[in-house]
Parts: sequence; C-alpha cells; structure tokens
Amino acid sequence: MQRRAGAILSGAALIAGLIPAAPLLAQDSPQGAIVIPDNVTIFTNDNPNVRRATAVVNGAVITGTDVAQRLALILAANQGKISDEEKDRLRLQVLRNLIDETLQIQEAKASDIDISQDEIDQSYARVASQNFNQNIEAMNAYLTRIGSSADSLKRQIKGELAWQRLLQRNVSPFINVSADEVKEMLDRLKAAKGTDEYRLGEIYLAAPAEAQEQVHANALQIVDQLRKGGSFVAYARQYSQASTAAVGGDLGWIRLGQLPAELATAAREMQPGQLVGPIPIPGGFSILYLIDKRQVLTADPRDAVLALKQISVDFPAGTSEAVASAKAKTFAETIKTAKGCGDVDRVAASIGASVVANDQVRARDLPGPLQNAVLTLSIGETSPPFGSISEGVRMLMLCGRDDAQTDEGPSFDELMAQMEDDRVNKRAQAYLRDLRRDAVIEYN
Repeated sequence: MQRRAGAILSGAALIAGLIPAAPLLAQDSPQGAIVIPDNVTIFTNDNPNVRRATAVVNGAVITGTDVAQRLALILAANQGKISDEEKDRLRLQVLRNLIDETLQIQEAKASDIDISQDEIDQSYARVASQNFNQNIEAMNAYLTRIGSSADSLKRQIKGELAWQRLLQRNVSPFINVSADEVKEMLDRLKAAKGTDEYRLGEIYLAAPAEAQEQVHANALQIVDQLRKGGSFVAYARQYSQASTAAVGGDLGWIRLGQLPAELATAAREMQPGQLVGPIPIPGGFSILYLIDKRQVLTADPRDAVLALKQISVDFPAGTSEAVASAKAKTFAETIKTAKGCGDVDRVAASIGASVVANDQVRARDLPGPLQNAVLTLSIGETSPPFGSISEGVRMLMLCGRDDAQTDEGPSFDELMAQMEDDRVNKRAQAYLRDLRRDAVIEYN
C-alpha cells in the first residue's frame, strides 16, 4: 500500500502594529494633528516587514499566516463546521505538514531540482478548472474570500512537484520488480477470481512510540468530524501522511491480501459508505472509508448501462399525505397498464404525467434502494413508485440494458507499475523520516 508523508504550503507576512512615539496633538503642522518630534526614539523592534515565525526549518521561516491560510482551506471544505478544539488540533497538523513540505523542497533544491514558476502556474490552473470548476481569476477571489491565498496553494503544488521529482531521481531508479514477481501476482489475481475487491479511502497518521496517545486522540477527533459530515477527501489531503493524500486518500481497487492484516480484518466487515477507525497498525493509525465493493475479475451488474424512461406527476401545493398516497397508488396502477416503452407516453399523457428518457444511465449512479429494484426489471417493466409530497411521485421504466463486461484485470505492465509505485512510496516514507531526523527546527 502506498505511503508517503503529505506536503503543504506557504503564506504571506504578518503585519505588526506600530507604537506611536508621541501623543497626538491638535496643532498646525505639515502632518496636521499628527505631531512627530525631531528626536525620535523607537521603543520596540517591531517591523511590519518581518514575519513572525511559528517554526524555522533549517533557516526557512514558517509563519502563523502560512498555517492560517492552509487551515482556511480545510474549514472551507467542511463549511466551517469545526469546533474550536478541532481547529487547534488542525493547526498543529498543518504545521507538521508545512515542516515536511519545507524539508522536501529543501532536499529537492539541494539535489539541483528546480520547479519552474510556469509548471506551478499550469498545475494551479488545472486545479482551478478540474477541482473547483473555476477560471484562475475566480479561483484567486475564492481563496481570498475564505482567508487563504493563491500563493498558499501554489506553495503546496510546488512541494508536491518537488517531492515527486526528487523520488523519480533518487529512489525510482533503484527500485526493481522482476518479471517473475509480476507473473506470480497475476496468477494470484486469477486464482482470486470472484473474491471481493474493495475501493477504500484511507487517512494514515504516523505515530512514533512517544506520541501514540496524542496521535490516537487526534484520530478520534478526525473520525468525530467525519461522522458529523466532514469531507473525507479534505481531511485526507490535509491530515493523511500516506502518498494517497494528494488524491483524497483514495487507495483505488485493492484486495484484502494487499492490506496490512489489521486493515484487512476491518475492511472485510465494512459496507459501502461506512467509516471505521482509528485502527492501530505498525507505525501509526489508519481511518478507513469504504467507497465501493466488487468481485475480482467478475462483471459487476451495477456497471450496466440502462435506457430508462422516468414518468412523474406533481402534487398541488397543500396536498395532504393521505391524498398524496391515494394519488400515487392510482398513478402506479395506471402506468403499469402501459404496454412497454412505446406505449408509456400515451398512458402518461392520459393522466397528465410527464415523461423524460435517458439511455445512458449507469446503474451504479442510481440511489442504493433503486439500484436493486431497477436491476431486477425486464424490458418494459416499471420500478415501484417513489418520491415525496414536495417533489411528486415518479416511476422508472426499463427500455434497454447493456450489461457490464467482465473485468480482465490489470495487464502485465500495469501491474508492474503498481508494484513499483508501492515500493517507491515505502522508500519515500523512510526518506522523509531521515530528513526529519537530520533537520534543525526551532519553534516559536
């Protein structure tokens, strides 16, 4: 499984206040009411152009503003629904991530790896477009509005690019996966045909022996926030110290044999949408979220593409529940008299119902209860009625179905790449531990 400590960002200057050197007097002077004596004595060393450090990492300053701007991204992702206590924990985690990011950027620079501003700007533009569906100007305004900044996010991008480039140079060339190893894994995959495969999200928190209790407490707080509706992807990006942090903790499709025994045991009992953790594992704790589940090298019925017609009728404002139930029953009985998809429009029109068609609906994209109902239909049959008083009653008629094809699994080259990536990321974790161990870090 891929693990690498995540990276974070940069920031702006804190502006210190100035202490006036003399009282303000209402006199005639070039400054009006402001009178400044000829012999000025500065009573403090406050300089508005000097940033106050939260930490200094090998001489590089991390400020409170840097931390605040990164924290703002997390708060925005969770609509601000985070307690003051949780914010304090988040600040500490963000600082740790900033320290790791600084170490990664410094190590890349020492290895003569340069990340150009053009590369950073291009990646920033992609993030704005793909993740936020905004242009650069709108993205800049959004970040400012939530208390973050473009510079902050660009610093995170620089850290990620620098670390990736560093690993490509100093780690990847020394990782070897033999053809025999890949062949053995392919054979094991084929032997596992029909067994369950899991798509998991993970938040991994490293926990040295002396910090086990504190990290466990932090993990419990994260789980609590996630259960209250927090964004798993946002928390994974900011908290997780696995390499998958950059993709919101998504491990992709894996089999239980690929997981540490502790995680495999937990995942086996999980259902899609379920959150479990923190789970103690060697080196730290993991929080798991089961995104989906399927069977290895077996077609999943939920991947079928359906042609559907939706028939619906609205309820007038003020309709009572009893009247709505009676109308829904009559509606369902009438629609069931339609002789297939070619006849349903006529029948719907006779009772004032509307019909819309879509022939590219993936069964997987339907709500859970409807998935099972629709997948058992034959062509021309309808689902049970569903809806509400405010939205009206609806039924789905199945007009066609393209069943999912059997998954042939990864190719030889794809599997080799996956195995190489796994080994690179394990080596990367050790690499970052060495950087932390040798770093000179001063805290404010």
